[in-house]
Amino acid sequence: MRRAIILGLIILTALVLQSTIFGDIRLIGARPELLYMVTIFIAMREGPREGMVAGFASGMAYDFMLNHPKGMEALTLTLLGYVIGMLRQYIVTPSPWLPVILAGVGTFGGLLFYAILASLLGELQVGWGYVVRVAFFASAYNALLAPIVYPLIRRVTDRSSNKAVFRW
Repeated sequence: MRRAIILGLIILTALVLQSTIFGDIRLIGARPELLYMVTIFIAMREGPREGMVAGFASGMAYDFMLNHPKGMEALTLTLLGYVIGMLRQYIVTPSPWLPVILAGVGTFGGLLFYAILASLLGELQVGWGYVVRVAFFASAYNALLAPIVYPLIRRVTDRSSNKAVFRW
């Protein structure tokens, strides 16, 4: 129960920061996707099940803030949490660069999947060149923020865990 509350507070903090402070800070038209980063790091630390739950919770919370069909962000982040969590079992010797790489690649792939989903539902209002450019710069932004955010999430998840965790 305590662990669920702590993970919920992490997601809520990322949601508030993304919609307030980081909503206005843009890097060549892109802003950081903190919910993607939090989902990636929770899945990386905890595995596919917790990654899916974190992705769904953060995605639904963000969906209710946006004016588009509900569930698009939740589906994207749920699948992202599952994929990153499944990749965890194939990483034998993690490096300090792993959170940076996963934050960048995961964000890029997640944003492209979201754009494909939006296109299929008739919600994509921009061209694909713009989508790829924004996905690239948002993933670069997340990769730059990863060395700051990942240690915080690692510290919080380690303290709230009573079981032996996979250390990175």
